[in-house]
Amino acid sequence: MGAAAHLGIDLRDYDRQIRTFIPSYDELLGLAAHVLAATAPGRAPVILDLGIGTGALSAQSLHAKPAARIVGIDEDQAMLDMARARLGPRPALVPGSFERADLPRCDAIVASLALHHVPTRARRARLFRRCFRALRSGGVLLSADCYLSASPRMESADRHAWLAHLQREYAPRQARRYLRAWAKEDVYVTLIDELRLLEEAGFRVDVAGRRGCFAVIAAER
Repeated sequence: MGAAAHLGIDLRDYDRQIRTFIPSYDELLGLAAHVLAATAPGRAPVILDLGIGTGALSAQSLHAKPAARIVGIDEDQAMLDMARARLGPRPALVPGSFERADLPRCDAIVASLALHHVPTRARRARLFRRCFRALRSGGVLLSADCYLSASPRMESADRHAWLAHLQREYAPRQARRYLRAWAKEDVYVTLIDELRLLEEAGFRVDVAGRRGCFAVIAAER
């Protein structure tokens, strides 16, 4: 399923509408780019963007590392077209699934609202092992995504906060409908489980920041 169908939007409106869907969207991307600037080795690193989408995180990454070379992977050709329009001809854009594509040797791997499309623990573990092998020594994997609390009460509070964010733009029934529709395809894991999987793949992990159920994870090789 393409991004437009999954989100129930016109893809041309993605960059505006994603901010109505995701609380602190710009803050998450900015934080990921800030950590990238501090951790990605070298002045001109190769940065692999998993599920590059419209290129928003890659654009932030280029602000952090202007001499970087971007390689972006995405299954949705319409998204790749939008990334090309945003980023110009310099990045290498690869159509296909980042779970199956060959991952090039790189200095950093970034992902924004992409890893929740990997549905099982086994597949996530396999992806993280592949990322670890693709990264050069000292490289970093950064993921900005929805990571649930292991506490049922905190998870419930975070969900209500997400719903409240949606209701700033949408009627309550529509806001709830969005969350139900996304839950049919998206798999949100707990932050603790994600950190454990990354550690099992060989990474040194940290949480760069968290706002409600959204967080930026930094995993160093």
